[in-house]
Amino acid sequence: MPETLPGAAASSLLDSLPDTVVAADGEGRIVYVNPAVTALLGHDPADVLGLPLTAIMPARFHSGHGAHITRFLTTGEGELVGNITQLPALHANGHEVSIDVTLGRVDLPDLGAAVVAVLRDASTTILLERQLQVSRYLAATLRVTTALTEAPNADVAFEHLLPNLCAELDWDCATLWQPDDAAQRLVYGGIFAVPGVDVAALHAAKQTLTFHRGQGLPGVTWRRQTPQSIEDLQSAPPAYGAAAARSAGFRTGVAFPVLRGDELLGVCELFTRQPRPVPPELLEVLGNAGRQIGQFLGRLRAESEMRELADTLQRSLLPATLPTVPGLDLAAQYRPGGSALVGGDTYDVVPLPDGRWMVLIADVCGTGAEAAAVTALTRHTARAAAAGSGDPAEVLAAVHAALLHEQAGGPLRFVTAACLVLEPGPGTVLGRLSIAGHPRPLLRRGEGWEEVGVVHPPLGVGDDARFESVPLVLSPGTSLVLYTDGVTEARDSAGVQLGEAGLIGLLSRPGADAADRIAETIASAVAARVAGSRYEADDLAVLAITVPSR
Repeated sequence: MPETLPGAAASSLLDSLPDTVVAADGEGRIVYVNPAVTALLGHDPADVLGLPLTAIMPARFHSGHGAHITRFLTTGEGELVGNITQLPALHANGHEVSIDVTLGRVDLPDLGAAVVAVLRDASTTILLERQLQVSRYLAATLRVTTALTEAPNADVAFEHLLPNLCAELDWDCATLWQPDDAAQRLVYGGIFAVPGVDVAALHAAKQTLTFHRGQGLPGVTWRRQTPQSIEDLQSAPPAYGAAAARSAGFRTGVAFPVLRGDELLGVCELFTRQPRPVPPELLEVLGNAGRQIGQFLGRLRAESEMRELADTLQRSLLPATLPTVPGLDLAAQYRPGGSALVGGDTYDVVPLPDGRWMVLIADVCGTGAEAAAVTALTRHTARAAAAGSGDPAEVLAAVHAALLHEQAGGPLRFVTAACLVLEPGPGTVLGRLSIAGHPRPLLRRGEGWEEVGVVHPPLGVGDDARFESVPLVLSPGTSLVLYTDGVTEARDSAGVQLGEAGLIGLLSRPGADAADRIAETIASAVAARVAGSRYEADDLAVLAITVPSR
């Protein structure tokens, strides 16, 4: 039953309330409004008395308003009854004000049944809600970017992008558009939907679509380089190309560009089946997220390209395959170090004009492009010198002279190396060995391993360096291992190096006999030793030579 309020007492009480109270008769005309309306909507109370309620409402709410009031007064029922509803009201100066509205029904003296509405400024609530939503989106986009850091390259990161956007930003579906190779149009890159949302039809429809700059929601986003939204896909203009999403049952869509500077890496679309407001603050957050993601993906892409270039360069510093040497079995292993894109370790096996073979293993000080240049100089100089001389000491002397000439006035780039010239035969293999600052090779005769050779100063250090070679005899059944210090200096978590004794102990275990087994045993043992270690692994190169038993 409606309440009956005494006129004078009610007016005095309502006039003192901070909330705006408006009463309207059965025809929807304002019969009372308290002074709080001035602060909320800028009207003097006397100016609105007798006006229809629609005078304080935006024009789009005028149609049918009288019928709603009549139904409410007759039945006491209505969409706003018993609820606090957020609606726009019209300020005296013409702009809209968001208000919280609560409706009631009362009996007024001499007027009968009337509508009473309590209006409260909702801007503070809306601001707090938006700030909360923005903070949620900021946290969500941070989690998206953090999740992408686990991707090894940009392609994988793009694959992870859509699931993370849906999960973290709470949208039902996400699609990705990427520029083609000529950057002339956007092509479909994929789709992801949360469980329970069927996007098979949308996926099929989008596979045939492309967008030029300014065409469709993705193309408009590309042209403007700012997030774009369609809060009601059902009424979206044809230029936004929303037919596929609309037919799939989605109601709200938003798109944002993934940018690296001014370069577009992609456009992400987000869709939801429930209508959702898209305030400017959300678009700003998505715009910033797109740039952050773009910077990260751009860095990943650049790193991936750099790694590909480094891999190509590294392969050029190593033989593609080991040659077949009569009377010998050869095997090699190479593993790059921790963060280095291009390492300084190398090995080579080269035939000489007189039927002998040069075997070289070297370790250049440092990593990167400069070390790669020194590595290339070392290999090519050694090859040229071996073809003319065939004595390993003279080969190292030639490399030493080339390094001194190359780095004159520049930074010191020394090289350690072991050079071996072998003369294969039907049984015993004869050779000579020269070493410059490098770990001595390990030779197995029978059941025991021993270090062989004499170590001279590293290459590229000192004008008066001299190198000598020593004879080496490899009988049937013997094995020789040349390696770089990345093997013996490999540290476990406690910082303990493998060392020469540890390497000999490793090779003394049963089973490490054939050349390929020897090389693999060493490389695998080093990998296991440095796995999880806080010490960065160095490059390693291993070259194993065995003389088969008769």
